[in-house]
This record gives sequence, structure tokens and C-alpha cells, in this order.
Amino acid sequence: MSGTAVSGGRPSPVVGNSARVLRLVHQDGPLTRAELTRRTGLNRSTTLAIVGELVALGLVHEESAGAVSGAGTNASVGRPSPVVRASADVVAVAVTVEVDAVTVALVGLDGSVRDRAVVRSGAAPTAPEAIATIARALDELVPNRAGASSAGGLRVAGVGVAVPGTVRVEDGVVRYAPHLGWHDEPVAEPLAARTGLPVRATNDANTGAWAERLYGSGRGVDDLIYLNGGASGIGGGVISAARPLSGADGYAGELGHTFVAANGVRCHCGAVGCLETEASRDALVAVAGVAPDDPAALAAVLAERRPEVERVVDRQVSALATALRNAIHTVNPEVVVLGGFLGVLLDHVGDRIETAVREQSMAAVTERLRIAPAALGADVLLRGAAELGFRDLLLDPVGGLPATETPTGRAVAAGESRTP
Repeated sequence: MSGTAVSGGRPSPVVGNSARVLRLVHQDGPLTRAELTRRTGLNRSTTLAIVGELVALGLVHEESAGAVSGAGTNASVGRPSPVVRASADVVAVAVTVEVDAVTVALVGLDGSVRDRAVVRSGAAPTAPEAIATIARALDELVPNRAGASSAGGLRVAGVGVAVPGTVRVEDGVVRYAPHLGWHDEPVAEPLAARTGLPVRATNDANTGAWAERLYGSGRGVDDLIYLNGGASGIGGGVISAARPLSGADGYAGELGHTFVAANGVRCHCGAVGCLETEASRDALVAVAGVAPDDPAALAAVLAERRPEVERVVDRQVSALATALRNAIHTVNPEVVVLGGFLGVLLDHVGDRIETAVREQSMAAVTERLRIAPAALGADVLLRGAAELGFRDLLLDPVGGLPATETPTGRAVAAGESRTP
């Protein structure tokens, strides 16, 4: 199965209610059974039956109310309502592809990152190389998979791949990933054929935007902008009216190519003065003298406020404020979330970015505006990619787990590393 939308007829009401309950537990859980009844508007016997079905399917389990702190409150009087928690043993395979590394992680339905493999390289992988790397890493993380279950008791729901480029949503073809050097490269279908699992691929910043909306700094916010700064430049994602803004083909939100400087550097896209050339991670870490993938070291150097570093910071803050002004007047978000090195930059300069944006914007547009660093840190793109992998299951808990035939496990290739 490729990265296309789920096929089939309209779900039955029972499946629809099961999906509602599972999504609530997955996104907001653990929750008491009483809280699920309140949120869904179902009667208690229906909630009891649905939770029982989900328990039988191995998707959730119940605990006594005293065993879990922070669960949804039980407003009823009398015996405490049991707490329903999503299973950590039902996992999505979350993949991020960067110019210097491919990361493959197992993310539980409860949101836990169970394990990950980081495969580093000295040069950007080709699409076939990335697909082979992902398959080998998955075989290492979940060896000897048989159907949807593994020898270790894990059940894999699907694969989500986050790519720094424009990705066609209906079939998971990467139309253009400039930093990777990919043009019209199929990813979802060959990876599905290689793993026997359903695969979806999309732009990495779009996954980050959705993850921050569900679990991070934009939790519960219906309108937000997410910008991620990493090895592959600056990507953007937009949530509008509680839905991802994808555009006709899934290419919306390319805020890294917002025009910010008439006398700027020529970008790989052919334009001059794009945000990702004027606010570049490489430029900042080069003047700071730290490794590109060490945000803690970058933050420490920024705290020294060395003049040559501050000059680069000033230029990047100015470029970022201009880009955000353009985006804010277009989208009118409540929250702007900055991830990657942009989050480190925001922590360093405090209110300077928000002040600069307000100075350049109509007052009404920024009345409720808040600019915040990504709360999910280094896992933000993995959490977003996992949501792609869980999509079938969250639409149809009864039939959403795939039955697959996959290759036997292989050792991770030389040069690959495992991180806890």
C-alpha cells in the first residue's frame, strides 16, 4: 500500500465511534472511561463496549484510577472510573531523511519513542539508498516480523516518512528535495514493497506542524505556523482551522522560500534572498564554531554574546521577522512555533523576534500572536511522521492493522549507529 488515502466505503457507526475513542486516548490520554463518555457524548454502556473491543484488539488497556496521575477527571460520584491508556506495543515507524542522516524510530500508540536507529552519512543519500537504509534499520528494530506482529510483541501499524522537500501527497513521490538532490523520486511505493507495510510520505515541516498542534507548543490551537530549521534549510507547515494546509498537491507552506532580502544570496531554487539563505543554520554554526547537530553547544556559544556571532544573529533575526510578517498577514495564526536551530535562536533573543514582527504588522493581526519554541524538541518530526503511520489505524481500529509478509531481519549495515 502506498502513501495514498485509505480506500474503501464509509465506516460504519460502530467503527466511527471506536475510531473517535481511540483517537482521544491516543492524542489526549490516558483518560478515564467517564471522561471518554463525556467527551464523545456516548452513553456509558456504549463506551464500555467500545473500550472492551479496543482492549480485546490490544490497542488500549485499562488501569485503576489510582494507578495513573493526570488522567482525565471523573466527575461521577462513587467507584473511580477505570483509566484507559493507549498501547505502547502498537507502533508506527517514523522516518526522517536529512542530508547527513536517516533516522528510523518506533513510536508507540501512547506517544512513547520505543527505540530508534540513526544512520549517519557523509553525503546526502539517493532515494534508493535512503529506502534501503530505512528497510535495514526497520529489520534491526523489529527483527523477524511475521505479519503485523514481531517476536518482541510489537505490532506495526504503518510507516510515515518526513522528507525535506515538496512531496506529492496522493502517492508519496518527492517532486523536489533540493538539499538531497532528489527530483521526482518515488518513496512511498518502493518502501511499501520493500517492507510490506503501508507507507505515507510528506514534507517534514508539515509533520512537525501537526505534531506541535497535537502535542506541543500549539496544543489545542486551530491556527498556527511551524518553521523548522535544520540541515536541509528551513521548512514550513501551516495549520488553518484545525486542518493542515496542504494546497492542491501538498506543497503549501514552503516558507523557507519566502522573499526577505533584495540584495541577498542566490538560493538553490533560483531566487535571490530566500529566508533559508538569509537565516541559515550553516552560517550560524560556522561563526559559532560548533557542530551543526549540537544545539546545546550552539546555545552555549550564543550565551557568550561574542560580537561576530551577534552580527550574524542580528541579520538572521531581521530576515526571520520579515518572513513571519509575510506569513502572519496571510494566515493570521494564533501561534508561531520555531523548531530546530530557529528554536535555539528564539531562546537566545527572547522577545526580539516577536517585537520586530509586531513593529512591521497591522496591530489587529498580532493581537493574539504568540511565538514559541517547539516543545517536542528533537523528536518533533518523528512524532509527526508517526501520525502518518497511524493514520489507517486511527480511521479504522478494527481493520487498520496490516497483515504483512516482510523480509527476515538483517543486521544494520556498517557505518550505522543506534541511539537510545
